[in-house]
Amino acid sequence: MKPNVSRRNFLGASAGFAAAGLSAVANPIAAAAQSVGVKPADLPDLTIKEVKVYVTDISQLHKLNSPETGELLSVVTNGGIEGNYTIGDRNATPGWLAWAKTALVGKNIMDLLPTLTSTSGMKGPGGYDGAPARRGGGGGAFVAPGFGAAAANPGSHSAFEGPQLTGSGLSTRGGGTWPNYYTAAADVCLWDILGKAVNRPIYKILAGGMPTKDRLMAYASSQHLPTVEDYVPDVLKAKAQGFRAYKIHPGGGQHATGPAIPTYIGHMEEIREVRKAVGDEFVLMHDPVQRYNREEAMTVGRLLDELNYAWFEDPIRTTDQEGLIQLCAALNLPIHVGEFIYSIADFADYIKKDALDVVRLIADNVGGISGAMRVGLLADAHGLECTPHNWGNVPDMALHFHVELALPNSWWFEMPFPAEYADRPEYKDKFRVNEEGYVLAPTEPGLGYPIDRDALDKITKRIDR
Repeated sequence: MKPNVSRRNFLGASAGFAAAGLSAVANPIAAAAQSVGVKPADLPDLTIKEVKVYVTDISQLHKLNSPETGELLSVVTNGGIEGNYTIGDRNATPGWLAWAKTALVGKNIMDLLPTLTSTSGMKGPGGYDGAPARRGGGGGAFVAPGFGAAAANPGSHSAFEGPQLTGSGLSTRGGGTWPNYYTAAADVCLWDILGKAVNRPIYKILAGGMPTKDRLMAYASSQHLPTVEDYVPDVLKAKAQGFRAYKIHPGGGQHATGPAIPTYIGHMEEIREVRKAVGDEFVLMHDPVQRYNREEAMTVGRLLDELNYAWFEDPIRTTDQEGLIQLCAALNLPIHVGEFIYSIADFADYIKKDALDVVRLIADNVGGISGAMRVGLLADAHGLECTPHNWGNVPDMALHFHVELALPNSWWFEMPFPAEYADRPEYKDKFRVNEEGYVLAPTEPGLGYPIDRDALDKITKRIDR
């Protein structure tokens, strides 16, 4: 069992890194200017003159997230620098352009970026901001609490504006409302512009002058495969491609033939067979995405301990904080939690109560790059690792990669497997592992993955302005 030591005892363990990172997030303009040895006043005009949306045809592409719409956002400054990000990876976000025209145009990034997502998020009466995530849409994507109404009403700019907030039991903290995919997407565009303005990759600015990594070890993150028998061929394929780690996303837990069995029993068979197939030294993880009850999670977790799996991710509902506390205390392997937490205040609560061992996050859920860095550095201040979630298209993967490269407590890169599922034709660069199993850091400025304009033109159906 883990030592009886609270995460709180590690407060300040990486104070130097945390202070540098927080400084960069609190004053990104100064950090960017300092990184190239100039004054903020010497930067090009960062006033936003235009926002637009490239609406592209993704009908022939594999969508890792069913709400993905093919919309590529564009924010352009007076100096002609364009920042881009995708939209819809986490949830349908109707009306972003109308929101951005009011919220961004005519304003300077120097004023916007430090404050756009500077919030602790939302706090509900039970300590967790919202009901358990539910399945929504045809593809089974997770829909954050409250966003069903917004997705059904294109005139609503935020799930928590106006009537959606009234009577919900939620109150704003720090002036923000989370999750807010409008400001989170804008935050990424602004960071992309800032990096391009100083000709630096974003992670170099985020690190605040501290040393940064130039690569991360990748793990192949499986699809939810149909049968128990599908996982061994999948992990062997990943191993043959150079991956040195693999995460099981279990499916229905049934055999290709034969009578039905309890789902978690089938998952345990997958866990055993995958370990047997790859040997003792290959790194393995397991992520059932909140599927188990407490008893099932404990049983599966003990098997994962026995077979030396590296971590157990989202074993039960995130809202079952008491159950998570029990699992963290009873199991040896780390419990990863956080993809379904939307407020930095609630991350602090889970850390304080030892309801997680490693902090997970989805940047779109917590305020883009700025919010993700705040959550990651909160984890670091408590001596905890942070492993952001990578599961989307090229710009979505790039966003999380920069956060991982900048954080002093992040060491893994989640690669959707097969890797080509994340590819998009407007990006020549693709996320792949090298011969040693690493993903190399980008060297281009901003998000670091330049858009192929000719390819973008070919798939663009229209440009909304």
